[in-house]
Amino acid sequence: MSSPHVVVTDIQRADSATIDALAPLGSATVHEAMGRIGYAGPRIRPIQQDAAIAGSAITVSCAPGDNLMVHAAIEQSRAGDVIVVVPVTDSPYGFIGELMATQMQVRGVRAYVTSGGVRDTGELRNMGFPVWTAHVSAEGTVKDTPGSVNVPVVLGGVQVNPGDIVVADDDGVTIVPRDRAVATLQAAQARAAKEAANRLRYQAGEISMDLNDLRPVLADLGVAFVSQEEYEDGGR
Repeated sequence: MSSPHVVVTDIQRADSATIDALAPLGSATVHEAMGRIGYAGPRIRPIQQDAAIAGSAITVSCAPGDNLMVHAAIEQSRAGDVIVVVPVTDSPYGFIGELMATQMQVRGVRAYVTSGGVRDTGELRNMGFPVWTAHVSAEGTVKDTPGSVNVPVVLGGVQVNPGDIVVADDDGVTIVPRDRAVATLQAAQARAAKEAANRLRYQAGEISMDLNDLRPVLADLGVAFVSQEEYEDGGR
């Protein structure tokens, strides 16, 4: 019988130019461009500000309070990757700190994302190594429980497969399936271009009520415009 715990090697990744082009578009735009899917939720937050990255997911499924498989994942990583760690149950421990991040940074790993926790956050910021996490905790981990590397995991309700694209910034983390990378990039670029055009119109004094034709929407929903005097007189 084969082991339920594996380290999968030599995963497939999306085209590096496509990945790099997604980073400046940001997690919110990419989330919207995919039809409002892929966002890993508000619990996964950055420990830093003004970092925007995209990279290929190296996934880790590990036991709570045990970072053994994160060490195995570092060995499988290469430049441009993002290590995504999901404990099998909620686990507010510091799974990595400065020393493990140093290994990742030297190998060219772009970021670390986890539904677990991290520590040494000041040092990580000083290193310029971006992290998105559900917990910050000084409490460390052990290294004695098996898990798996590069298998499907669920981060904040979103399935992450090895080689999927992680897009992360101040707004959080969005996961792009590897086979949707090019289509998502095109849709996100189109959305960004539309927003840029709208921004110019707003800067010229137009407002979203008119630009988005929202007055008929309000009318259809039964929202009435009344003066303060009419409102206070009950004239609604």
